[in-house]
Amino acid sequence: MTKILLTGASGLLGLNLAMAVDGKKHQVLGVANTTPMRWVGFKSVQTELTEPGSIEHLLEEYQPEVIIHCAALANVDDCEHRPDAAEEVNARLPGRIAAAAKASSIKMVHISTDAVFDGIKGDYLETDEPHPLSIYARTKWGGEQAVLSANENALVARVNFYGWSVTGKRSLAEWFVNNLSASQTVKGFTDIHFCPMMVLDLVDILMEAIDLNLTGLYHVVGAQKMSKFEFGRALARKFGFDPELVQPASVLDGGLTAARSPNLTLNTGKIVAAIGHPLPDFETGLQKFYDQYRHGFPELLKNLA
Repeated sequence: MTKILLTGASGLLGLNLAMAVDGKKHQVLGVANTTPMRWVGFKSVQTELTEPGSIEHLLEEYQPEVIIHCAALANVDDCEHRPDAAEEVNARLPGRIAAAAKASSIKMVHISTDAVFDGIKGDYLETDEPHPLSIYARTKWGGEQAVLSANENALVARVNFYGWSVTGKRSLAEWFVNNLSASQTVKGFTDIHFCPMMVLDLVDILMEAIDLNLTGLYHVVGAQKMSKFEFGRALARKFGFDPELVQPASVLDGGLTAARSPNLTLNTGKIVAAIGHPLPDFETGLQKFYDQYRHGFPELLKNLA
């Protein structure tokens, strides 16, 4: 059974990954900082990873074979107000974890973001030069560079995902569902395009990549490109809400603090070639998201914290 040290275990990706894989072929130790986890099936600890020696202590005590580093300051607008914290958590910390992983011959997987690009052209390849527009994006790109510089055998995945979280507020999909279920009119940006992937589909691809011992940089996002307006309308139709509640709008009218890239569509040809099969289509992932809703999964998660 493979022992996985998972940071960001209370986050959307971390929690869903731990719950999906623990106890099968893998044994997960989830590391959380701000949200202590109760009643979860996997082992978890509350640790401040930026404290000196904390990483080394975890590796010595738990002896993992794989580290999956999901922890980040992920609130884009909050990073604009806390640039030093964003630099420490998103840029410096990943490099330290990668170096510690290399020193102990542990497989390192680092989760990054599609936001490293400026969104001028879209359909970005792994070889395209990033041009981040926000502090969040800049620090996440710094984290990528730190990881690959410290550990040439690390895997870095640029992702964009949605799913259910412990707070019920961490993904765009949750925001749409929360508002639409209350018959609230919401704005869907027609000038922001991306490739959303359901979190369980992302978990499957990441575990395949680990099994294949992939290294280097990969784009792991959804197979379909769409605007955030189209995404919101698709959610409304799937959940039986009134699609007209999702109104077309421009990001320029969104009142957001940090700059957003208009076209964050990524080319996924490299990961598809590596795993040897197509990525899950959008409708399949959306159906999983809806099925979890029908079976009470969002409420189950809220009771874990």
